[in-house]
Amino acid sequence: MNNLAIARVLAEIGDLLEIKNENPFKIRAYRNAAETIVHLGTQVAEMTGAERLAIPGVGKDLAGKLGELVETGTVRYHQELLAEFPPTILDLLHLQGVGPKTVSLFYSGLGIRTLDELRQAAGEGRLRALKGMGAKKEALILKALDERQRVAGRRLLAEAHDAAATLVAALRGHAPEASITAVGSLRRGCETCGDIDILAAGAPAAIMEAFTNYQLVERILARGSTKSSVLIWGGFQADLRVVPRESLGAALQYFTGSKAHNIALRDRAIQRGFKLNEYGLYRLDDESLVAGDSEEAIYAALGLQWIPPELRENRGEIAAAEHGTLPRLIALGDLRGDLHMHTTETDGRADAATMASAARHAGREYIAITDHSKALAMANGLDETRALEHARRIRDLNGRIEGITILAGIECDIRADGSMDLADECLAALDIVIASVHGAFHQDEQTMTERILAAIANPHVDVIAHPTGRLILKREGYRVNTARIFAAAAAAGVALEINSQVDRLDLDDTLARAARDRGVKLIIDSDAHSPAALGNLRWGALTARRAWLEPGDVLNTLPVADFRAALRRNRR
Repeated sequence: MNNLAIARVLAEIGDLLEIKNENPFKIRAYRNAAETIVHLGTQVAEMTGAERLAIPGVGKDLAGKLGELVETGTVRYHQELLAEFPPTILDLLHLQGVGPKTVSLFYSGLGIRTLDELRQAAGEGRLRALKGMGAKKEALILKALDERQRVAGRRLLAEAHDAAATLVAALRGHAPEASITAVGSLRRGCETCGDIDILAAGAPAAIMEAFTNYQLVERILARGSTKSSVLIWGGFQADLRVVPRESLGAALQYFTGSKAHNIALRDRAIQRGFKLNEYGLYRLDDESLVAGDSEEAIYAALGLQWIPPELRENRGEIAAAEHGTLPRLIALGDLRGDLHMHTTETDGRADAATMASAARHAGREYIAITDHSKALAMANGLDETRALEHARRIRDLNGRIEGITILAGIECDIRADGSMDLADECLAALDIVIASVHGAFHQDEQTMTERILAAIANPHVDVIAHPTGRLILKREGYRVNTARIFAAAAAAGVALEINSQVDRLDLDDTLARAARDRGVKLIIDSDAHSPAALGNLRWGALTARRAWLEPGDVLNTLPVADFRAALRRNRR
């Protein structure tokens, strides 16, 4: 059981306690522990009892519950809380803008237990009779219900990756001689995944028994000799496909998808007198095998370069492969710097020296410490005096930590009127300024666009962070004219960020590609709030690959001196 799964259980306990109107300190203890565990660099499941007790904010009682969860997969206290409410009530918590207090109000005031009951009550106008509710909030809840239905069954890429990695490792232990790989949308690096698709080539028949008996399986949905499906802990459906070793390449291609890419590839095969399926590429006239054991051979036989999985979306990759013009996609190792992270000066969980050391060990050559500005009061944001003093201390670290350059920056809020949260004199004194929106998300498109354009026009702004403000599966991005933003950013030399937080990945792949095509330079940042979260940079790099980005499109692939020269404030 990984840290994300453990944290989810603790957070759920906190939510259930708040629905019950329990002691706020008790609620906060579970939520703080969940947040801490998400950002730990060490897996709780691998810790001793004493090590768990040493986790900040974890006392004896909570450490015991962690041990119970690791050893048995459940916590009795969690199960007892769940038994006090209909099991469907937690579904309400997944709606945008609906927290535990609101769920408690729905349940106690109207007896609402399910999403369907909530939709009916909202549609009939009954929610507005509750204290603190009104017609506007009722409409927002109906909108949230529609959005929830649109993304039902989808999970974040990082969650799917962790669940798949654990499952694949277990299966490899049973069949070390087989080739076992996660395929489907996970292999393509899609930002959300539905089912987890696993391919096993050259595996013994016993692999199916190992799959259906996997320790986290909650229910077997289907069992066969070449395909089985199970429901595993955490709500994932996992499918295992088994093919002969000689079909590995064809099966990898087929089960990776996407559907649109596969249709185009099969049409191309037919046009050339072939038939393509999960077992191989065959001649139509005599059904003899042309290729099958490797993807490269499949694509080559069809007159194409091998196409990286991230590009297989039928967005021009087949034509590019035919003409030999596929991009040299950026890789995580190309990123020399990470320019967006937070410390204990605001809402981070480690000091600047710790973050710098962790980034150096992760392979970065330079970083920027970019704590929040004062508008984010809940994050203890910095005013001008604190920002400049913090910058002085950060610069002092450069003489004490070898092997990495540390820049002093800020993540400065763009206020609702487009002005910056800190004075220009302060922003001018820093090494890098990242500007971002953290509130007033419901402004209309014209107002929000002008707001961000005003930030781009400020000569001290170098980067716009998480430019659309979306939270995947939780919150749609705010309404903004991206074409105008891209044009202004390109003209001003302001970079746009691909934020690597697993529920942001903002800009997304399509917008990042559009920005690049309009002359905008990108930066891929972790937005880490802890040393462990520096590893999220991998997800931003994956998004950039799906956006067809090459190293030259991304500023933080440059050496530090060239990077600094390329920043808007230093351009000549």
